[in-house]
Amino acid sequence: MMPYENLENVKAEVRDGILYVTIDRPKVLNALNGQTVEEIYKVFAEGRDDANVKAVILTGGGEKAFVAGADINELAQKSPITGKETSERGQFILSFIERFPKIVIAAINGFALGGGCELALACHIRIASEKAQLGLPEVTLGIIPGYGGTQRMARLLGKGKALELVCTGDRIGAADAEKIGLVNRVVPADQLMGTCEEMAKKIMSRGPLAIRAAIEAVNNGLEMPFEEGQFLEATLFGLLCASEDTKEGMRAFLEKRAANFQGK
Repeated sequence: MMPYENLENVKAEVRDGILYVTIDRPKVLNALNGQTVEEIYKVFAEGRDDANVKAVILTGGGEKAFVAGADINELAQKSPITGKETSERGQFILSFIERFPKIVIAAINGFALGGGCELALACHIRIASEKAQLGLPEVTLGIIPGYGGTQRMARLLGKGKALELVCTGDRIGAADAEKIGLVNRVVPADQLMGTCEEMAKKIMSRGPLAIRAAIEAVNNGLEMPFEEGQFLEATLFGLLCASEDTKEGMRAFLEKRAANFQGK
């Protein structure tokens, strides 16, 4: 069996080193039900160990939505026990994406609301089309974000802006999302995938061990006191100095040529 097969709600394929992951339930605006979340995890778990995968671009199927939220029909059936279990499982899977050792770019092609916004927050870089809308509207249903949204939003935007967005449940347009740092860049819809691919290829041309270390340093360092974060950075810096990639990168610079990194 080839990897990334036997999936009902997620499409996945590898082209030119990029793993393209498309959440493909356009009739329900790519809403996240339990099966879809598990299929996303399956793709990322396989992609982590796939040597052909150098970067990931995650997007939504159809023209309207990245992911418009959770599957409310499914959510409405949750008890306190199953609700907590669902939240913890979603948190685990989105943390898996956040700690993914290769760069993950969210191509936000439309609505990224609720669980969809949380999924985008777990990606390393977010690029949005001009028609994208983002928000965490869970309080309008009488609940709160459950897939890490309260935590990632506050870390990304600061406490005040995060509480405003979480407690109003308001959705904001792409331009406003860029202004507050919720997305990295906004581009016309017809340029979205091309822009994501261009950024992915640029990052893929860098040392893969360095990219992996950078993701680890930023993710883990954010949770540490500054001195501990610097210690982690110095440790990773020292480990990279022993790698063949670092030696190749230095040689290539001195010889005025492009580096040929091997991930070793």
